[in-house]
Amino acid sequence: MNYNNSSVLITGASQGIGRSIAITFAAKTLRPLLLLARNKNNLQETKELCEKAGAQHVEIVTCDAVSEEETESIIIPEGFPQPGLIINNAGSYLYKPLAITTNSEFRNQIDVNLFTAVNIVKRFLPDLLKMNRALIVTICSVGSLRGLGDSGAYSAAKHALLGYTRSLREELKNTNVAVSAINLGQTHSTSWDESDMSPERLINPTDVATLIVSLSELSERSVVEEIIMQPQHGRVPAM
Repeated sequence: MNYNNSSVLITGASQGIGRSIAITFAAKTLRPLLLLARNKNNLQETKELCEKAGAQHVEIVTCDAVSEEETESIIIPEGFPQPGLIINNAGSYLYKPLAITTNSEFRNQIDVNLFTAVNIVKRFLPDLLKMNRALIVTICSVGSLRGLGDSGAYSAAKHALLGYTRSLREELKNTNVAVSAINLGQTHSTSWDESDMSPERLINPTDVATLIVSLSELSERSVVEEIIMQPQHGRVPAM
């Protein structure tokens, strides 16, 4: 299977950063898009926005990627190209000190921020290995690199996600599957809907999407293993 003719699978595509990634791929490339999330109505909205942006072939898959069983049962629509580019974007941000974070909340952060990526990769890796070139891009966090005093469970889960992504890169070095991690700082998304932060102080999600498009267009001789992306003026205090 040829990477250039493959589709792009985007998790968490129903809103926020995932939606921005989908729309940007629709506007800047001719790749078919496979959009995955739990909310069917929001996915349909993203699909329509992608088609408006220029996408010729968009399919949606309603799935809770936290569930290994649901993820293993994903069926690619008949006639739709296999994904050659996987964008692990699904995640959840918990703004809460560790001292009052319940075990249930902690497990949920690990499930949503780590196991969505683990399950998606397990489902699609056998097909990626059959391609002449493939790419897995995982949205991690600056919280993957250092502790966060106001969101420790989130940071711990993102540390695990980055460790997983780094290990996956090492495991696949001798194959045609490239692996990239993007450690994002504060990016304008639905996570900040209840905050008084100005979107102008945060990373523009379209910039994140444009970066991923660029990563997807590198030759098979190169891979960006890891990158940090921050707001220009640094971390914005949560309000």
